[in-house]
Amino acid sequence: MGFESWIDRQIREAAERGAFDDLPGAGKPLPDQGKPYDEMWWIKQKLRAENLSFPLPGTLALRKEAEEAMASASRARTENEVRAIVTEINQRIAEATKKALSGPPLNLMPFDVDEVVRDWRMRNPSPGAPVSPAEPPPPPPARRRSPFRWLRGAR
Repeated sequence: MGFESWIDRQIREAAERGAFDDLPGAGKPLPDQGKPYDEMWWIKQKLRAENLSFPLPGTLALRKEAEEAMASASRARTENEVRAIVTEINQRIAEATKKALSGPPLNLMPFDVDEVVRDWRMRNPSPGAPVSPAEPPPPPPARRRSPFRWLRGAR
């Protein structure tokens, strides 16, 4: 073979036939051009193309699920639906604390179902119910007596 190899000749002949004319992305800039090199670029590109999310470690995935559950509980239509959502995420949290999950520490406690329902009721009053004033704030904590009160002359 001369200067033009067999592969180069195949490419040239295909271009002359027009095999490369209607390729997707023709005339568009290369994606991610100018960004720093990332070893996992092809995985990230595939995840974007398939509309998938990057897999999170178990503890972070559960935290994200808990946030989404609380958001869906606040948008729930009925009190029973709120209770069901919170009960389900509490069960998942309880299961996760019993077994070791990958990732950083979970640091997530089960939610108080009654408190979540109370918050939901405040945001979503029932149509026929009279609007009651908010619960009175809890009393301030009692002041601790100083162990050095004898210095000031107080008994």
